[in-house]
Amino acid sequence: MLLGVVAGLAVATLAVGTSVAGAAKQPPVGKRPLSIQSASLTQSGQQLVWKVELDQRFSPAALTQARRSLCLLFERLGNGSVSGQLCIAPPARKGGDARVAYAPITRKGPGTLKVIPAQISRGGARDFTATFMPRDAGRSYASLRWQVISALRPPACRPPKANRIGCFVKFPAKPTVARLHTPQVVGCVPSGAPFVNSIDTRRKEIALTFDDGPWILTSKFLDLLEAKHVVATFFEVGEYIPTYGDGGAIERRMLRDGDMIGDHTWSHVDVSGAGPGAASQISRAADEIRSVTHGFTPCLFRAPGGAVSSALISQARSMGFTTIQWDVDPRDWSTPGTDSIYSTVVRNAHSGSIVLQHDGGGPREETLAALPREIDTLRGEGYTFVTVTQLLGQKLIYK
Repeated sequence: MLLGVVAGLAVATLAVGTSVAGAAKQPPVGKRPLSIQSASLTQSGQQLVWKVELDQRFSPAALTQARRSLCLLFERLGNGSVSGQLCIAPPARKGGDARVAYAPITRKGPGTLKVIPAQISRGGARDFTATFMPRDAGRSYASLRWQVISALRPPACRPPKANRIGCFVKFPAKPTVARLHTPQVVGCVPSGAPFVNSIDTRRKEIALTFDDGPWILTSKFLDLLEAKHVVATFFEVGEYIPTYGDGGAIERRMLRDGDMIGDHTWSHVDVSGAGPGAASQISRAADEIRSVTHGFTPCLFRAPGGAVSSALISQARSMGFTTIQWDVDPRDWSTPGTDSIYSTVVRNAHSGSIVLQHDGGGPREETLAALPREIDTLRGEGYTFVTVTQLLGQKLIYK
């Protein structure tokens, strides 16, 4: 069945196939598929990691010209049928990095191979590691079976039995199960400067942040962000979580959406003086966030009112936090009107900005109404939206 599926692939440069088991004749030396020494498919946090080591040197840029291919086949656990293929593709330009292309496979045959976002690294001339998000390869976090296929197409190779693929080998000999699980983010690693209000970058990235929640309208903010496919960072007041967090459902939803949660103290009091009282305010809020999310420990801290001191910043860092300020503030807490909030944000936002707005602590209908216009305008100007941890390049911890 597998042979029948892959033999019908109408792909000009990246054909794949299964092994020719028990072949009586082997192609001449130098005219065989690249031989695979080892291969693995594992999960690392949110990403899948595909590693291959060959028995000989190879160049991704030369694969197509040599009529060769190296692909990963995804197979369904239930019936072993192939559901997709992930292939090493040559660089887009001379001297560029190799790429990864994915094509779904259905009963009607293969789809079109399309390059996906992936990182490829090489430890030497005989190996490569490709790291990618499952969704970009048509996957969920459901467990699956896989094999690596190395093929050499005619006329570079004449297989002992006629087929549309040519000569091919597979590794491992039998499909291997990759046990995947939905990753749960459980923390982040504070790094870089201990106090940040924006970053200097050429990347057109902006971090939207919301303070003083959870609150009555927080779920509406999440509805809007989900509909716009935008992530944000929420700095939460600990004592509001039992009242407005819906038993932690709001916080768990944020993390599932890819949003980030930061610590905004337990009761929104001035902690700029640092000391034991400030430490208690910060740690108590962090404990509440960790409890309702079933394990997430924040590494971002924002002081109420932005009231900070060098002592507070140092104390927060010693507790595992980066103190986050902002450089765009529409003063939405004062309810200046939807148009005012919108214009202040879009007029002042720039690459690396951290935008302060509020989802809690008072009536936030104006902020909610301004948000879709802000997103549409800034996106139209070429900006993408990231969490503060993404903006700072901080590492997330998963289990």
